[in-house]
Amino acid sequence: MELLANLGIGFSAALDPTNLLYCFVGVLLGTLVGVLPGIGPTATIAMLLPITFSFEPVTALIMLAGIYYGAQYGGSTTAILINLPGESSSAVTAIDGYEMAKQGRAGPALATAALGSFFAGTVATLILAVAAPPLARAALNFGAPEYFSLIVLGLLASIALAHGSVLKALAMIVLGLLLGMVGQDIYTGTPRFTFGFFELYSGINFVSVAVGVFGVAEILRNLEHETTRDVLVKKVENLWLTKDDFKRIIAPVLRGTALGSVLGILPGGGHVLSSFASYSLEKRVSKHPETFGKGAIEGVAGPESANNAGAQTSFIPMLTLGIPAHPVMALMIGAFIIQGITPGPNVINDEPILFWGIIVSMWVGNLMLVLLNLPLIGLWVKLLTIPYKVLFPAIIAFACIGCYSINLNVFDVYAIVVFGFIGYLLVKLGCEPAPLLLGFVLGPLLEEHLRRAMIISRGDPMIFVERPISAVLLACAVAAVIVAVLPSVRKKREEVFVEDD
Repeated sequence: MELLANLGIGFSAALDPTNLLYCFVGVLLGTLVGVLPGIGPTATIAMLLPITFSFEPVTALIMLAGIYYGAQYGGSTTAILINLPGESSSAVTAIDGYEMAKQGRAGPALATAALGSFFAGTVATLILAVAAPPLARAALNFGAPEYFSLIVLGLLASIALAHGSVLKALAMIVLGLLLGMVGQDIYTGTPRFTFGFFELYSGINFVSVAVGVFGVAEILRNLEHETTRDVLVKKVENLWLTKDDFKRIIAPVLRGTALGSVLGILPGGGHVLSSFASYSLEKRVSKHPETFGKGAIEGVAGPESANNAGAQTSFIPMLTLGIPAHPVMALMIGAFIIQGITPGPNVINDEPILFWGIIVSMWVGNLMLVLLNLPLIGLWVKLLTIPYKVLFPAIIAFACIGCYSINLNVFDVYAIVVFGFIGYLLVKLGCEPAPLLLGFVLGPLLEEHLRRAMIISRGDPMIFVERPISAVLLACAVAAVIVAVLPSVRKKREEVFVEDD
């Protein structure tokens, strides 16, 4: 009964005309950035954060969430039509989806992606609604040592799912933690690492870092590798499935949904991992594995369901613990902070309309996406022909204006330029910027809980291992690092993410 009452609160918020409108705007923008390769939800949300500053908190977060899971839908369109994933988690969809398109079955492939994603999103949203309250209640019993250990676990576990070198991922986390320390000391107010710039006394602007490292750096990288995009299918027909197709996709959709719901909670990129894991699973259990890579509809149904389920369940640690599972969730935490809300287990009690409104809006948004995507396929096909050199100046100008509007400070715009080049340099050096953003967001929380725990224990670091929950979390963190550096695991990570580069 309590769940039904909470969902009633959520529906009243999600179906508010204003929130409904911005949910629609969010999923439409998300589909758009998913369709246009090279932009992505991370950069888009980073650039739209300044605009949401003037919105009501629930409206802002509903729109930003819509952009994220909308991009999961849109990414499959380019993966199927032109063999170019618009979103990293859609990379595996291109393997069989593009082959289906070449065989004249682009319509069924797109319909499979849309229906599988809707089912998975619905189930994952229900899991989120059921699992979030007890997890938030359990988190209320956490003290400073437990939170410190939880953040350490989140940061180190993200290494196992990062691209490339474990050492480079760890270095990015450390760099993010150092950037998060810029500003005044949280207890004494003493300036740290400000280099005489008064603008840095309140810390580095989160939006500047996010827009620079993800938005500008991604644009520079795409300009370097821009190619002419040839759309395979000018007109998509038969946007529905045959009876045989329905039979073939039921089991993969169910398995993909279950797999994605579990793996999506993992820090670092569980939604990406889940799509690759689903494809491997479907190929292994199939009676005809030789058809995979040649247009098997199961190779579209399973991964698309898995990545969308993973996208939804990745909200669980963010909403209940205040711990981001990946960069997009870090941006969502930034949106919470911009709105003056402290992310964590208290949100469910302090802001029930916001909490349940976001959850219910996910189901509403998924329904909108099914109704939007298939009828608008023709529009998305036309958008794929827009040259990237036409898009990027408008994107950068929009991002700079938005960032300036938050504090009316030109220093923040200069910071975008600096972090844009830093982000581009990191990419060229083979360093993934995602752990940097996680470290930057979680750094101040890590420091605060560390110092609070040390005050409680009067300087005795044994408090972190004497408290059972804290000790278990630290043990898991150590295990995550050990597992990440094992040769067999390292080889598997390279195989999983090679399609994504």
